[in-house]
Amino acid sequence: MQWDHAALLLAGGVGSGLTGSMAGLASLISYPTLLAVGLPPIAANVTNSVGLLASGAGSAAGSRVELRGQGPRILRQSGYALLGGTVGAILLMNTTATVFERIVPVLIALAALVLLLRDRLRGWYTRPKARFTQPPLGLAVFLIGVYGGYFGAAAGVLMLAVLSMSVVEPLAVSNAVKSVVLCASNAAAAILYAVVAPVHWAAALLLGLGCLIGSWIGPSLVRRTPERPLRIVIALAALGLACYLWMDAT
Repeated sequence: MQWDHAALLLAGGVGSGLTGSMAGLASLISYPTLLAVGLPPIAANVTNSVGLLASGAGSAAGSRVELRGQGPRILRQSGYALLGGTVGAILLMNTTATVFERIVPVLIALAALVLLLRDRLRGWYTRPKARFTQPPLGLAVFLIGVYGGYFGAAAGVLMLAVLSMSVVEPLAVSNAVKSVVLCASNAAAAILYAVVAPVHWAAALLLGLGCLIGSWIGPSLVRRTPERPLRIVIALAALGLACYLWMDAT
């Protein structure tokens, strides 16, 4: 591998780790970086899933304060995400992405709206009278896991939106839980890809090293950033990504 490509992958990994641990938008940087060094789209997608495993590890290490006492919740939701990631990876290896590419921008845009309207939606979701009409949280996490295993761009935003709406807690806590739960989905897909897909291992290693560094730093920045502006920035960035993916798909 050329030195300039190696440096680009490492820098892209740091940026991806930061954006992933702070906003759930890791693939916004990592996937284009892999394309920029010459990987074809399918190889870039599966290599991206493998490399981003380090982002979950770094986020967990940097979020020890926020994750304290969250073990049972993380284990429960990670089970749904792990199953979803496995299904998503199997779908990727057996179907075309045309239809999914049309759905993805809509899902991301909806997640952005959920983040913007979080307080109102959370008030509805958590009130006792709504318990018979609440969408099951486990089902939502499973479906996001399917998406994460299949494609993954902005899966973190979807997960953050769902977790933020379902419980009253600081955004930093929801963000930390999101990173760990999403890592379970990513791990399921990465294991399958490692066996049967064209993973570029040198690129995955360099990207992963950068992700580990960036994701370790990210939680400390979230901890020091005012919650409302950060939530708005994440939502606007997600809307921008949704518009880009929609135009790219059409």
